[in-house]
Amino acid sequence: MNFMLIVIAAILLVASATIIFILVKKTGGARAIFRAQQEAKEILGAAKEDAKKMQREASIAAKEKQLNLKAEFERQTRDRSRKLNELERRLVKKEENLERKFQIHEKKERDFAQKERRVFAREQELAEKEKGYQELKRKAVEEIERVANMSQEDAKRELMKKMEDEAKLEAVQILRKIEEETREKAQGTAREIISQAIQRSAAEHVVETTVSVVDLPSDDMKGRIIGREGRNIRALELATGVDIIVDDTPEAVILSSFDPIRREMARLAIEKLVVDGRIHPARIEEVVETVKKELEEKVKQEGESVILELRIQDIHPELVKLLGRLKYRTSYGQNALQHSKEVAYLAVIMAKELGLDANVAMRAGLLHDIGKAVDKEVEGTHTELSVELTKKYGEKEKVIQAIASHHRDVDFPSIEAVLVQAADTLSAARPGARRELLEAYVKRLEKLEEIANSYEGVAKSFALQAGREIRIIVESQKISDDKATLAAKEIAQKIKEELDYPGQIKVTVIREMRAVEYAR
Repeated sequence: MNFMLIVIAAILLVASATIIFILVKKTGGARAIFRAQQEAKEILGAAKEDAKKMQREASIAAKEKQLNLKAEFERQTRDRSRKLNELERRLVKKEENLERKFQIHEKKERDFAQKERRVFAREQELAEKEKGYQELKRKAVEEIERVANMSQEDAKRELMKKMEDEAKLEAVQILRKIEEETREKAQGTAREIISQAIQRSAAEHVVETTVSVVDLPSDDMKGRIIGREGRNIRALELATGVDIIVDDTPEAVILSSFDPIRREMARLAIEKLVVDGRIHPARIEEVVETVKKELEEKVKQEGESVILELRIQDIHPELVKLLGRLKYRTSYGQNALQHSKEVAYLAVIMAKELGLDANVAMRAGLLHDIGKAVDKEVEGTHTELSVELTKKYGEKEKVIQAIASHHRDVDFPSIEAVLVQAADTLSAARPGARRELLEAYVKRLEKLEEIANSYEGVAKSFALQAGREIRIIVESQKISDDKATLAAKEIAQKIKEELDYPGQIKVTVIREMRAVEYAR
């Protein structure tokens, strides 16, 4: 600061000297010199005042800066102190929680030890009671044998003989009932035999299956279908509603969806995109929209083709579209549209042979599974949906009743209904028409184990040999050896009544007595 004052004073002196020189030169007189000296003094005084003022301002600014730095330091100190206090409070709280958990754990350990002692005492008490029970049982058996004048083995033989006699009597009653029912239904049985004979003369058809695999020209195309960060495959799945699985299968992708129409739409869209070569989200949406319109038109044409082939008149256009949708629906591997056509052909041939209404048989046979076209979208069985749709679109009451009874959900209202049911069974049962789904196989095994587990005293059950055998482990305290034999018979009877299965099922009941004790 002093250096600056000296510099300013020097500048002022030089300036004043210059002015004096100029004035002296101009006036050349002493008066001018005097005035110049006075002005120089005034300028020098003003310069000194300005220097002092600047010094005071600089001192004030320095003090303000020092105060600001001090305030900032105090603020940071307070913040750090607050954070330290908060951290200390959290640590104290965690310490309290850990202490509380430790106390709870100690209490649980004490409770567990007490329970273990009580269980051990209970086991000893039960063991004593078991000994007393066995002694009472032995005495009771001896008393019964004495009173009945018959040993335990003799009593068993007598019981078995009685059960055998009851079983024979029951068999005779069942046979008599079957004979009576057979006489009552003789006419219907005769017609069914005639229908089966007619069916045997029908030619078999090859059934199409709806594919779920799209072939690709090369494995490089998989990467293009997936796209950068999966954007192409996400766009495809969003537009079609189908899960697209890209795995190790060479030159192919797999489409997964419960809706066969969507699956077919996805297949056609991917094939078009592969041929076109332009695969990006905008192009995918455009192609899917185009394929959707083409598929709707194709579905309509399929339905119209069937109507023309069977020469059926006055059928509602919506039913025609639904028939076309059956082209992409399968049941146990059998194409639903082909199956419906077969049922219609068989039903009308049998109706003509028996002198019945061929038009009712034809329409009911063709439309009996129409509900399968919407059963993935609407709640209800396909029979209920078929009845609702045919009612909605104006089919005759006889046709609707025949459709309602084709799975014997209701009694047959007419002979035409019997023919439709027979034709449906024959179309599905001919060799190679259908295959059993994995879901149905698993459900049968689950039902088999469920029936076994419903029996009182069963601990576990295991379905073996693809459902041809079931092994049942029973609780030895609840079921004796004698009861195990009876349990096997009753479970086998229950399986026979509640489950449909090919061949026979072996029922094995296992009773095992284990004595467990601990050495402490």
